[in-house]
Amino acid sequence: MEDYHKPDQQTVQALRNIATRLRINSIKATTAAGSGHPTSCCSAAEVMSVLFFHTMKYRPEDPRNPNNDRFILSKGHAAPVLYAVWAETGYLKENELLNLRKVDSILEGHPVPKQQFVDVATGSLGQGLGAACGMAYTGKYFDKASYRVFCLLGDGELSEGSVWEAMAFASYYQLDNLVAILDINRLGQSDPAPLQHHVEKYQRRCEAFGWHAIIVDGHSVEELCKVLSQPRHQPLAIIAKTIKGKGIPAAEDKMGWHGKPLPKDMADSVIKELQSRIVSCNKRLYPAPPNEDAQPVSLRNIRMPSAPSYKPGDKIATRKAYGMALAKLGRYNEHVVALDGDTKNSTFSELFKNEHPNRYVECYIAEQNMVSVAIGCAVRDRNVVFASTFATFFSRAYDQLRMAAISESNINLCGSHCGVSIGEDGPSQMGLEDLAMFRAIPTATVFYPSDGVSTEKAVELAANTKGLCFIRTSRPENIIIYNSNEEFHVGQAKVVYKTNDDHVTVIGAGVTLHEALAAAEQLKKERINIRVIDPFTIKPLDSKTIIDNARATRGRIITVEDHYYEGGLGEAVCSAVVNETGFTVHRLAVSQVPRSGKPHELLRIFGIDRDAITQAVRKILSSSANAK
Repeated sequence: MEDYHKPDQQTVQALRNIATRLRINSIKATTAAGSGHPTSCCSAAEVMSVLFFHTMKYRPEDPRNPNNDRFILSKGHAAPVLYAVWAETGYLKENELLNLRKVDSILEGHPVPKQQFVDVATGSLGQGLGAACGMAYTGKYFDKASYRVFCLLGDGELSEGSVWEAMAFASYYQLDNLVAILDINRLGQSDPAPLQHHVEKYQRRCEAFGWHAIIVDGHSVEELCKVLSQPRHQPLAIIAKTIKGKGIPAAEDKMGWHGKPLPKDMADSVIKELQSRIVSCNKRLYPAPPNEDAQPVSLRNIRMPSAPSYKPGDKIATRKAYGMALAKLGRYNEHVVALDGDTKNSTFSELFKNEHPNRYVECYIAEQNMVSVAIGCAVRDRNVVFASTFATFFSRAYDQLRMAAISESNINLCGSHCGVSIGEDGPSQMGLEDLAMFRAIPTATVFYPSDGVSTEKAVELAANTKGLCFIRTSRPENIIIYNSNEEFHVGQAKVVYKTNDDHVTVIGAGVTLHEALAAAEQLKKERINIRVIDPFTIKPLDSKTIIDNARATRGRIITVEDHYYEGGLGEAVCSAVVNETGFTVHRLAVSQVPRSGKPHELLRIFGIDRDAITQAVRKILSSSANAK
């Protein structure tokens, strides 16, 4: 620590004054709102003061400048102290803080990116550090820039497993540009945190995960200045022992105050007492400007260099076509990066890794953290991010996916091994809920390609589509059905089989589209014609194409999908045609928890193969004949 320049007394006093003002403004804002978490803000006041006015390098007038140090408030309920900081910098007007939580204010109850100084939404606890890892990884390995990433966590959220997934990731990748500050204020929402003030236990845990861990008094600006200026060769965890409600005598270290604003009279007297602690000093603190070494990045027009090279009749699994498409996209677009959760030889993201090893991030078997890292890598439009694993394993990261939508994140996810068609591995590996899961997310686009050509087009479209994109890929090999010059668009279905006299419209996707085409050939021998539609995207669904074609088949529709009945293709089609008169939808889907078996056996047992389709067509036609 020979090179440590101790801050002078004026600086120390100015930082203390800022901390006091942060407390005052957090109390004022939450009392005005009639809700919020003032005690959680008060424990972090000195930490925030030192970070933003002594340690971090950034341009306060330009919060998203790519060179700025990054900050994530993982304990998102302490949002008012973050807003108070940005008022202190002059970016926000102080009187705007009194609009906290109002319907016409950007200052929501928890941080969201409509605030320019927020990169990722937080508030669902345990997720900030994973996103910080993605930002730090990008800074160190992709941008090769000097900006640093700071993440403030509460002690309550340290019970979340996702925090420790992120801790393991950061040490494995030696993210020495990452600092986690743990606000150990002892008290949770309804109970003390399990380790209370045993800070040495937190230290041992962080050290066991490969972090340099230092215990400090979280209310001492001198100690915080010192620890934050240390040179680092590994990620740093600052274990800040603090008092919840510090500065509010009636609430200091007391249960029962979490998420409760101070009543007006109490707030007034506390603020008066806090104001008396502000010692006048001549020093005005400004953040230091950042080093200008993060290159500008443009993510416009991420295009494939050439059309797909498949020929009709070739056979390939869409999961493999995904890997080939991703490698191809990466060849001509240096900002495309890929993540996987130790399934790269199954999802075929290894084809990307083999070609572009420096842009591939192995996240190991930690899907929650993988999604958070993806969100962090995509922040400030630094990368086009693809992350892949088995479709079913995204279900354990659903909270992270939900928060990605709230974060206005642009990430692309590929889920392979969907449905019973994977065969022998059995139900624990089968994605049968994934369409329901992704369809429920407001910002999501859901691609379900059925051959190599449409898979390659889905990858290219996803790279250029805002929001969350999910690409559902399958294990079995299927024949190429599209010409390489076929154009694809989000929300545009394809009629892949038709005659002038079709009796029923059948809608399938992935393996079931191929079963529908086989059923069409079988039925042709019986002089029954069916029209077959490939939706390509399940969300948005091409309602117009479906309705127009179903009218030609007298409103008779069959949907067939390798997914549970709830929330998948069938329900999407039902929603699309609900207002059409004289339409009937007959749905074929997986009706119960499946089992191991050969793919064709399972498609047959669960009633989604060609024979089930031909049977359903005959049944619909005979019942409408009977109706006549």
